[in-house]
Amino acid sequence: MSGRILALDTTGESGSIALVDDGRVVEEVELASPDGFAHVLFGAIEQLLAKHALGLRDIDVFASASGPGSFTGVRIGLTAVKGLAEATGRKVIAVSNLQALAWFGTRPLRAVVLDARRGEIFGAVYDHRLHIVCGEMVLPFESWLATLPPGDLEFVTGGFNAMFPGPSIQAPRALAGAIGRIATANIESAQDPAVIDANYVRRPDAELLWKD
Repeated sequence: MSGRILALDTTGESGSIALVDDGRVVEEVELASPDGFAHVLFGAIEQLLAKHALGLRDIDVFASASGPGSFTGVRIGLTAVKGLAEATGRKVIAVSNLQALAWFGTRPLRAVVLDARRGEIFGAVYDHRLHIVCGEMVLPFESWLATLPPGDLEFVTGGFNAMFPGPSIQAPRALAGAIGRIATANIESAQDPAVIDANYVRRPDAELLWKD
């Protein structure tokens, strides 16, 4: 099953939206808003859809990055797609940012890492089918390295700079296109918006620590 998907990512310092049709990224737009995305997101969605002569009811499924990342940003994206889905009678797919990073890998095992601030990272290992091999966790970088399985690991990072013990790839800042493609592959598992939840990896009470 395939369809037309509107995908969002508002979980980091830069965000993005993408229109994905049958697994093809029609257009991806990067969002830059130092003050957050709440006040620019819906205008950007309206412009993107109008550019392609589409309305919200032409979207089959809405998808959003579910975290980990900025707690406020995670909530903005998820709240947006849940509201749009409820208004149009559609369903929602939530995609982990770490899984979206793994999309950009090229090897069978992909160790993905995001900066979690305050000396910690969000990390996980996925295979080439984007199935999780080692669960998502938040740890100091060196402690996380010690948990990794043996083998030919490729490191895929979203803005985290370090000395990696293996080949590494810097993923693009815009993740919405990858999120839309992952959602296309999992479109039959789309859910009612009421049951979609955030993937914080660590407790939301750490939100105050996000801005050091």
